Amino acid sequence: MSKTLWMLVLMTPLAASCTHAQAKTSPEMPALEMPSPPPRDVESIEVEPPPPVGLATEPAHNPPPRPRPTPPPARVEPKATEPAKIEIPAVEAPKPPEEPPKPQTTLQMTPATAEGDVERTIRSALQRASADLNRVDYRALNADARNQYDQAKRWVQQADENIKTKNLVFAKSIAEKAATIAAQLAGR
Repeated sequence: MSKTLWMLVLMTPLAASCTHAQAKTSPEMPALEMPSPPPRDVESIEVEPPPPVGLATEPAHNPPPRPRPTPPPARVEPKATEPAKIEIPAVEAPKPPEEPPKPQTTLQMTPATAEGDVERTIRSALQRASADLNRVDYRALNADARNQYDQAKRWVQQADENIKTKNLVFAKSIAEKAATIAAQLAGR
């Protein structure tokens, strides 16, 4: 009985929905008329077909003729009655010596009084870098560390060259970089 009771409970809402006599409809909407497409004005273009093209002629398959050897030119002997003309090239006047090139002037960012101090700090950074690089076993380094070692060596050389040319700002910058990398490699 319990099954029947459950069936009745489930069927009750369905039965209630079917008891309405009329279905709900929406109010009638007027039908929309489709407008006619606009007229098209198409101009006809008359194109003449291109004239037919003939087939291309194929070149001959004959090999090119061999060049014939040219006979050596006949020797012409000068006549005894005409004196031989000798052309002498014109001699140019010596040019005055050019002015020697002016030495390049460098922009000095460091005051002249502090130049000695800056140079000493650069030299001490270069000595530290060289000492650290000398302690490093190059053979034990991997490829990346070897590249850094080589770069530090090049920076030491460049800094030394820039001290000689009194480019102290650049020399200080690369000397500090070389010292930093050398310290890192020595600490490994």
